This record gives sequence, C-alpha cells and structure tokens, in this order.
Amino acid sequence: MQAKKRFGQNFLQDPGIIAQIIDAIRPQTHQMLVEIGPGRGALTEHLARGHQPFSVIELDRDLIPGLRQKLPDSVNIIEADVLKYDFSHFSMPLFVVGNLPYNISTPLLFKLFEQTPKPERMIFMLQREVVNRLVANPGSKAYGRLSVMAQYHCGVTKVLDVPANAFNPAPKVDSAVVELQPHRTQVHDTTEPKLLSEVLVSAFGKRRKTLRNALSHLITAEELSSMDIDPTLRAEALTVKQFIDCANFLRASRQ
Repeated sequence: MQAKKRFGQNFLQDPGIIAQIIDAIRPQTHQMLVEIGPGRGALTEHLARGHQPFSVIELDRDLIPGLRQKLPDSVNIIEADVLKYDFSHFSMPLFVVGNLPYNISTPLLFKLFEQTPKPERMIFMLQREVVNRLVANPGSKAYGRLSVMAQYHCGVTKVLDVPANAFNPAPKVDSAVVELQPHRTQVHDTTEPKLLSEVLVSAFGKRRKTLRNALSHLITAEELSSMDIDPTLRAEALTVKQFIDCANFLRASRQ
C-alpha cells in the first residue's frame, strides 16, 4: 500500500532504527501503551509481543485490515483522528509513542501537555527540526514557544537521529526520536498554562523586537525590570522560569 500524502505518511523500514526505538520503549506493567499512527506496523508488531495492555490509534481506514491481520486480538485498534480523540477513555496511566506526521505533531503535543492526567511518558519520532525546538536552550535560534511549553510540562531528551533513507518513501527532511517525561512534581513555579501561552505568543510572535515592545500590551518595561528581566532583551534570551514569572505577574495583575 502506498503512503498517502494527505496523512503525511512515511513508513519506517530500517531494522536497525526500529530496534533502537523498541529498545527505548520500556513500559511499566501498570501503564497502558498507546501507539499513535502505527501505519503498516513496523514498530507495532514488536510492541505487541512485548507489552500488554496495548492500544493503537490509526486514522487511515485502509490500514486497519492489515493491522488486524498481523496483530494479536489482544491489541485494541482504534480508528480515529488522534487530535479529536478523548484520551480520558483510557483508565490506566499512559505511555504514548508514535511516528508523528509533521502536520499534527505540534497540536498533538499541546493536546497531550494539557491532558488531565498527563501521560506518564511519551516517545515520539518527529521531524528533526521539531525535536531541536523541543530541546533548545535560551539563546538558541530554535528556542521558542514550543521549547518553553514542553520544558514547563516535561523533561525533554533527544534519543537518536533518524535519516530520511530509513523511511519509504524517504521524506525531504531528517527525523529524530525524543522522550518527554512529564514532571511528577512541578520543577518550575506553577502558573496557568493559558497565561503562559499568551505571554509566549506575544513574545515570540515578534521575536525580533525587544520585550519592551513585544510585551508592551501585557507588561510594561518597568514591570519587567521589577522581575529582574531586562526589557531590552529579546524573547529567546529568557529562561523558562522568567517566562513563568511573567505569566504569574499577569495573573496577579488581573485578579
């Protein structure tokens, strides 16, 4: 079966890469393993042999018969759009994995960050550019809204790079595997994620402007200075904690 461009499909086929990813996925017995977008089942067959309970979520109905044929009956196959799927249907703590198409990766990550309760662990293959953004530190060109939100919610670790020729058809970009471990206890000061997002959208939406200008409709230069934040800096210079300080200041000012 050919990959469908509208679903952003690129099927993983390199045995060595598959083995490395499987080795990184080690669910605990109390966790429900959920694979998003199993495709032709390159990872799925291995995962099904190694862990129960196991569910997969696949949007492409043409792939469902092949999955039913090659997977044991114990695997719960869900035909659904993962962006619309209600993860609260699962009663167990989740370990979520998958090879995510570029067009859904960021909205899906934000959906999972906001899930209550969050998955206990996530391992995803993503476009390498997205992984670089997830793990980026302040001062990096890759550092942005996604970096801050991901690191606010999770510990983020790059697992391995995946070349384009590991897929069929080969995409025009390289990929990488990333692990996201939601914080069990919040390592940063707590805030309202919606307010944090509001600050980040303003700050990075005008990232060539100084904070004095980019955040002027939310926080004045004097107020930034009161938080020990230099208003002449640009957004990429601020740490996760400093963005949280801005969100908490905004929350207090609106009460």
